[in-house]
Amino acid sequence: MSPSMPPDAPRLLIVEDEPEVRRFLRTSLTAQGYQVIEATTGQDGLTLAGQHQPAAILLDLGLPDMDGMAVLAQLRQWSSVPVIVVSARGQERQKVDALDAGADDYLTKPFGLGELLARLRAALRRRPSEEGAASSGEEGIRRFGRLTLDVATHRVLVDNAPVHLTPIEFRILAVLARHAGRVVTQKQLLTEVWGPSGLDRGDSLRVFMAHLRRKLEADPAAPRLFHTEAGVGYRLIDDEG
Repeated sequence: MSPSMPPDAPRLLIVEDEPEVRRFLRTSLTAQGYQVIEATTGQDGLTLAGQHQPAAILLDLGLPDMDGMAVLAQLRQWSSVPVIVVSARGQERQKVDALDAGADDYLTKPFGLGELLARLRAALRRRPSEEGAASSGEEGIRRFGRLTLDVATHRVLVDNAPVHLTPIEFRILAVLARHAGRVVTQKQLLTEVWGPSGLDRGDSLRVFMAHLRRKLEADPAAPRLFHTEAGVGYRLIDDEG
């Protein structure tokens, strides 16, 4: 840690074997006030994650000793730390697989520093709220622009006016709100809303998402809350701060 770095600066773990990429990330993130720890192999990354309990992890998939997907799978057995995959693998199927395996977000190389910092801020905002909800057993009241969601009482307001949702619509909204700011894959939504037998309900999900936009968006034809990530899933935009 730099001598001028505050002791409470968020600690990030970079798991990346390319020296140029590590150097770019280390220099850029340190300049933004983050502490940076580096690992060049998947096994070292897992070890350092356990030793240092980072606030977030930037994970490359093409590592020399093991595939990054295997690192993610092992990590998710014991940690819920936010993981942003940073990879040259840009195919849609690979993104879906990583998100389904527990990644919080996915950036394809090359990427801009501004986008990376925005994704990091979103991941770090989510972490305290999720930990607080887990420790209290409550999810509390969430606000997303004009939309207010109270999971405990099953109340939904738009501009402070109550909106009636069907049980399925509410469950979809609750899942998206729990992962606000992050892509929720279609497979994850189907499983969490309908259970393991619901994977063939993709057409139903699209219909229910259209209902949610009609009920909750100011202009359903130009949605600002519910974004479709083509071929992947849906994202509830987190504009709480």
